[in-house]
Amino acid sequence: MPSRTGRKMDGSGGRVRLKAHYSGDILITSLDSATTFDKLCEEVREMCHLHQGHPLTLKWVDSEGDPCTVSSQMELEEAFRLSCQRKDEGLILHVFPSIPEEPGMPCPGEDKSIYRRGARRWRKLYRANGHLFQAKRFNRRAYCGQCSERIWGLARQGYRCINCKLLVHKRCHVLVPLTCNGHMVTHKSPEAPSWRPPGHCVAVSLQDSVMPSQEPAVDDKSDDVDLPSEETDGIAYISSTRKHDNIEDEPEDLKPVIDGMDGIKISQGLGLQDFDLLRVIGRGSYAKVLLVRLKKNDQVYAMKVVKKELVHDDEDIDWVQTEKHVFEQASSNPFLVGLHSCFQTTSRLFLVIEYVNGGDLMFHMQRQRKLPEEHARFYAAEICIALNFLHERGIIYRDLKLDNVLLDADGHIKLTDYGMCKEGLGPGDTTSTFCGTPNYIAPEILRGEEYGFSVDWWALGVLMFEMMAGRSPFDIITDNPDMNTEDYLFQVILEKPIRIPRFLSVKASHVLKGFLNKDPKERLGCRPQTGFSDIKSHAFFRSIDWDLLGKKQALPPFQPQITDDYGLDNFDTQFTSEPVQLTPDDEDVLKRIDQSEFEGFEYTHPLLLSAEESA
Repeated sequence: MPSRTGRKMDGSGGRVRLKAHYSGDILITSLDSATTFDKLCEEVREMCHLHQGHPLTLKWVDSEGDPCTVSSQMELEEAFRLSCQRKDEGLILHVFPSIPEEPGMPCPGEDKSIYRRGARRWRKLYRANGHLFQAKRFNRRAYCGQCSERIWGLARQGYRCINCKLLVHKRCHVLVPLTCNGHMVTHKSPEAPSWRPPGHCVAVSLQDSVMPSQEPAVDDKSDDVDLPSEETDGIAYISSTRKHDNIEDEPEDLKPVIDGMDGIKISQGLGLQDFDLLRVIGRGSYAKVLLVRLKKNDQVYAMKVVKKELVHDDEDIDWVQTEKHVFEQASSNPFLVGLHSCFQTTSRLFLVIEYVNGGDLMFHMQRQRKLPEEHARFYAAEICIALNFLHERGIIYRDLKLDNVLLDADGHIKLTDYGMCKEGLGPGDTTSTFCGTPNYIAPEILRGEEYGFSVDWWALGVLMFEMMAGRSPFDIITDNPDMNTEDYLFQVILEKPIRIPRFLSVKASHVLKGFLNKDPKERLGCRPQTGFSDIKSHAFFRSIDWDLLGKKQALPPFQPQITDDYGLDNFDTQFTSEPVQLTPDDEDVLKRIDQSEFEGFEYTHPLLLSAEESA
């Protein structure tokens, strides 16, 4: 088969990157550029653990997100040619272990929504020499089974084979010469080979087997990584004197986590028994939010409760860690809900956060329908300060909506819920994850583009429109069921012009057009050096004293009514009428939870702790 110039390669000439979607996984590998259609089918069946000859339908996704069947050499070549035009993607296939009843019909179990970017959460697996590697977070000190060097870094620092549990650096996974046989890796003391390719690592072994839920740990008495000697040509081997974790020899500091029973705190600080559970005040897909009182000083907090069984993959764990970290940083800003403490039991994670008793903007908008421009200006300005605080720290909020804007007893706003946040972005950095609440998702996300802080300013524009107009800028009122879908909403966001109500002032109309510009480069607040200054100097915000506002010294236009000790009238009775109880745990579920994934979750804010002790 002839070479196709311009095709996306994976780093070396003649290789094509392949992403095969199958049964909830994305299987990522690379193919030789001369791969035939029959060879592709053979490779896909092997990746998906289907026997050779099993019925198979392959569909690749074109630039418009439409599935196209690949059933011949000619169609494969066309898929290669067109897919090379999309940078950093390669060939994206969806694999179905069946064939349609008739040509042109969908395969059994095929749902067109799976082709929409971000519509489903897929687990990414990287295939190399029979291994299926998954990006993992290593809570203990882990060493690469390929080059023997320490696996460093934040978040998911390395890869682990889901079958044999081999641990490697991301950069090393394609170099592993050992074929995966599906059994736990048992290593021997490495001996330097007589010859090896220049720049390649040598597969090494550990003296003890690595348990499925564990990573190799080094002796606490020695924090140093063995340096390569001159004789090994820069290749470091794992010392045979290192200790490795196993069930019988568990480090002392891990025993409380492994041995803890539900209802007994496994944290060293606060625990569930230190709080009175007063009322349910919120609920989401992952968590329940309770109103609680700290027994030792009667201080009232909100407590976010997350079941560990729902945090079952690395993306979920990253979400919890990110939310906790952003909560920690938010404690120093007056317009963000801050963190008091975190603790855990064997079945649940608990985040104790500030309790804001004025209700959320959604609650108040449902009663007032729309807000005066003066009210919207005040809330929007405080939101701008909160967003700018996050952006200066490299955090995209990504979940601005009426539900997440709370009012305190004085009428100032506080943003909450940081589960959608993206951390670690420097100036000019971007990300590409498809996420957010549909009505607030920015056009650049829907277009599949890389994006930065611009998406938060778009969401602010949507929220300001809702506050002042009393409706969404993308309201769809129709009897046609095909136009009441999420896909049609996204089409409206991308293509339809936004009509500003005539009853709004010229300044309000202008600021909405600025934030709701579909081009992020032209959007208000998005110029790299002057974005926040552009917002503050806009005519709509000209009456705001930003210094006083930042110190919470500006008088809010509205003060929520607090009719009882806790302000529960400002919360939906759908939640507050629920019984305050934690459901019993399933022992079989608890046994499947890898408690090591949650090591280090415990936290108490030092300033809050000292304030309580002095009270």
